[in-house]
Amino acid sequence: MRTLLLVRHAHARANADDTVSSTPPGAGLSEQGIEEAIALRDELAGREIDLGVATRLARTQQTLDLALGLREIQQTVEPLLDEIGFGAFEGGTLERYRAWAWNHPAAAPCPGGGESRVQAAARYAEGLDALLERPEDVVLAVSHALAVRYVVDASDGTLPANRVTPVGHATVHELSAQAVARAAETLRAWTVDPRFTDGPPHG
Repeated sequence: MRTLLLVRHAHARANADDTVSSTPPGAGLSEQGIEEAIALRDELAGREIDLGVATRLARTQQTLDLALGLREIQQTVEPLLDEIGFGAFEGGTLERYRAWAWNHPAAAPCPGGGESRVQAAARYAEGLDALLERPEDVVLAVSHALAVRYVVDASDGTLPANRVTPVGHATVHELSAQAVARAAETLRAWTVDPRFTDGPPHG
């Protein structure tokens, strides 16, 4: 891979309800999301894309399908880029999950068998490695807010924050292979000493 076009999925029905959803396939896009994905297709018109990648969640696959339109481009599913596992918070409000996450260290296991943010970061790094090994030059990958924020920040060496900056739906983040490799390296290093850039909690 030479270039990664990394995108958060378009607005989903779960976003409209402000609920968390990490169990595949989950709900698809809202009407707003469909419009956003079509706008993404227009934005990407004329851009070289050699491979489309989505996660196991329907909202990413639908975004990818709409963004590619009638282009005959190979598509694949990469579970390593899936949403963080929300465990006991699945189906509940994002506000409730955030209240828990913001008061626990990055390595704290999510109640109910979910993932810690350290586990998610390690998985994202592995997913980036898998993309870097792809023979296609330009990869369009549709993932989720936390994954996109972690990867984009880590691509310039910035470590994850406890309270992450929001990521826009259906917004393209273009990263070189070198930036993707740096992101994977940064995230792996962070899992060894997972201190948030915005301070406590530690653990």
